[in-house]
Amino acid sequence: MHVVLVSVPWSPIEMPSLALGLLKSLTLKEFPDAEVDVVYGNLEFVDWVTSKRPFRYDDYKYYDRESCYLGHGDWVFSSALYQDPSWKVREFLDAFGGPPAPAGADGTPGRAPWLETTLWLHEHAGEFIDQLAERLAAGKPDVVGFTTTFQTVTASLAVARRLKELSPSTVTVFGGANCEGSQGEALHRSFGFVDYVVRGEGELAFPALLRSLREDGPDVAGIGGLCWRTEDGTSVYNRPAMKPLPPDAMVLPHYDEYFERFARCEARRWVEPRLVIEGARGCWWGEKHHCTFCGLNGASMMFRSKRPTQFLDDIVSLAERHRILDLLVVDNILDMAYLDSLLPQLTEAGLDLRMMYEIKANLRYEQLEVLAKAGVVCVQPGVESLNANVLKLMDKGVTGCQNVRMLRDAESLGLTVIWNYLYGFPGETDEDYTSVIAQFPKLHHLCPAGADDRLGIQRFSPYFEKPDLGFAERRPARQYELCFDLPEQDLFDIAYLFEAPEQGIGDDVAARLTAGLDEWRGQHWRSQLSYFETDDCVTITNTRPHFDWDVVRLTTPLQRVLFRMLDQPRSAEFLEREAARRTDTPVAQVRAELARWDELGLLFSDAGRMIHVVTKDHNQRLMRILVGRELATAQRPTVAPVTV
Repeated sequence: MHVVLVSVPWSPIEMPSLALGLLKSLTLKEFPDAEVDVVYGNLEFVDWVTSKRPFRYDDYKYYDRESCYLGHGDWVFSSALYQDPSWKVREFLDAFGGPPAPAGADGTPGRAPWLETTLWLHEHAGEFIDQLAERLAAGKPDVVGFTTTFQTVTASLAVARRLKELSPSTVTVFGGANCEGSQGEALHRSFGFVDYVVRGEGELAFPALLRSLREDGPDVAGIGGLCWRTEDGTSVYNRPAMKPLPPDAMVLPHYDEYFERFARCEARRWVEPRLVIEGARGCWWGEKHHCTFCGLNGASMMFRSKRPTQFLDDIVSLAERHRILDLLVVDNILDMAYLDSLLPQLTEAGLDLRMMYEIKANLRYEQLEVLAKAGVVCVQPGVESLNANVLKLMDKGVTGCQNVRMLRDAESLGLTVIWNYLYGFPGETDEDYTSVIAQFPKLHHLCPAGADDRLGIQRFSPYFEKPDLGFAERRPARQYELCFDLPEQDLFDIAYLFEAPEQGIGDDVAARLTAGLDEWRGQHWRSQLSYFETDDCVTITNTRPHFDWDVVRLTTPLQRVLFRMLDQPRSAEFLEREAARRTDTPVAQVRAELARWDELGLLFSDAGRMIHVVTKDHNQRLMRILVGRELATAQRPTVAPVTV
């Protein structure tokens, strides 16, 4: 049996496909004599497009990431799917063309560069699809499998359609995140050239399907989650498997084809490749409190993780085999047990890894330190807001002060934080945002949000599953109508993203949020607020432009006690009572001290609690030299040290 697994644009080019790597390993394990190839059509596309026109990494990223929720990448290949280079161009321009760019030399209105590129790609996409399909057909494969996620659906469909025309006997199989639930059902019944669709985790269904095709084995009607056709062509959907894949059944992915192809691809001039690996599936927080906006884990929310020794062996094996130290861990959330097992073992191994991990935002400094020592350099903690009320509406299980603590402690440890600011939740108020926006200048030294977006409705999220939460009127996002020629119900079933009447804050407050975050991003590089501590003094240095002081020294017992207490979120009442008791100081003096610190921008407040935002300085020797010179090299006039 000859099996080919295909990755198409706009899959990320800087890493191999985890799904295809897992399926190759699993197929070879189940069928040792099978011929299994993985074709990285996304890398082949890079070589094809760069041979035709100027095209850069930023261009690819636009379709892979930046326009992910607009569907521009899928629309590019809709022309190839329907074999019409002019497919819905006018409708696309009406929806996304926007105002004309400045006129060119001949006086005619111009177009934004991304729009010009999109229109060219849309017109010529069929040429690449034909080229890829012809290459696949030439190998006479028995089965070709396509993995789909985000903006890879129309390209996969276009290749499958052309492949069926060239090689009718080849069996086409679709799977991946965009085939979950009704999405997979709609895809299967709408496109006759797709023979099978695997819904849910493919490790069980795909080998069973291959066994049925190869050996005339078990009836496909018994394969959980599979979509297939009866003899008369009727599309049938099996019930999903009752139990999710156990962690011990998670195999080590096979990535050889990716690195072989990457070494010959123009993309090697753009990026350094990295590995992608998983230690767990599902979300232990989501099992109890499904974040209201989150549409991940459509197959199963049940959390499962590999044994620490198994995951450690997987990491070491991949790093040694491919000589790559950059790893993206795709787990939706960190298994907290790894803090006492896997991560210390990685530290002891001394591999000098550079890992990205998704974590919960309420991790404390000591836990983040365990991550940093193990080689984690980037975290995605789900910091979507800095306001407790909005976070409660999200069911995030954290407060604004806890999220600021995360940003502060991550900065102290040199961890990059990936996060976005979301708004538009039913029940939120203007005050939930204006109270935080006013405090943004205090946070300019911390990692800013990468983007700010109004909430979009995702399939499988509570906002989608429970319209009574605030989004009763839902319709498929406009991109699906532009990409597919399908009836309204099929569009609804195939869609992952939905539009609904806006909720929450209006555009005026949203614009203020954007402006505040833009300023934060612009000032971050020049902003610093950190401290070092000696036996009798806490010295704080500042370069944030909105606060006109350079050095503050905390020398009194009250000041040092308050500073330590404010390492965690505290109420004003607690601080006043406890600090007064511990230092035998009048409450009025404690209150005045806190007010002064607030003026200096040392405190962040939310929902009746406050926390200090000063990062730890681990380069104390250098900072002491700077402080000893009274920051003589500062870019603005030096202000004398302040002792408060």
